Amino acid sequence: MSRQRISLRQELPLLVWLVIVWGALWQDFSPGNLLFGALLAIAVARMFYLPPVELSGRFNILYAIPFALVFLAKVGAASAQILYLAIAKGPRVTNAVVAVQLRSHQDLLVTATGHVISLIPGSLVVEVDRSTSTLYLHAINISSPEDVDNLRNEVRSIEAGLIRIMGTREELEAVRMEAAG
Repeated sequence: MSRQRISLRQELPLLVWLVIVWGALWQDFSPGNLLFGALLAIAVARMFYLPPVELSGRFNILYAIPFALVFLAKVGAASAQILYLAIAKGPRVTNAVVAVQLRSHQDLLVTATGHVISLIPGSLVVEVDRSTSTLYLHAINISSPEDVDNLRNEVRSIEAGLIRIMGTREELEAVRMEAAG
């Protein structure tokens, strides 16, 4: 299979990440070990086909910090809600699989949105349709159409936060226009 050449700028985050993982796996961040990890990362990236991760070229730390704090608050609140449901309702809790179509068609943002949603207790991504950027979520305590709408709005809100952090300028403008009108 022939592979389109990827620029070093696009591949550098992957290579750096692989070197960090290499050092963490060996619990050795000495220069020699990291150099060997870098050589392995380059070999892996050149020998094995991986679709390129398209980065927008922007990362906004001013949105990332509040997003992380809100995420931690959501994890805490959802954990308390799950505890309450387990104690109060037990096996009578209703569940649903809900499809949520995302704005972004970037693999990185779709994946990040799915991971953030899955890390919040009470929902789990069971399927992703890359062609339409649709996440299929298994969610707990969904018993009405309003609950489905609330879940969709929550997922789209998380996606909007991630777009503000690292989305393309076009996606960011779409989120701003949607919020304004």
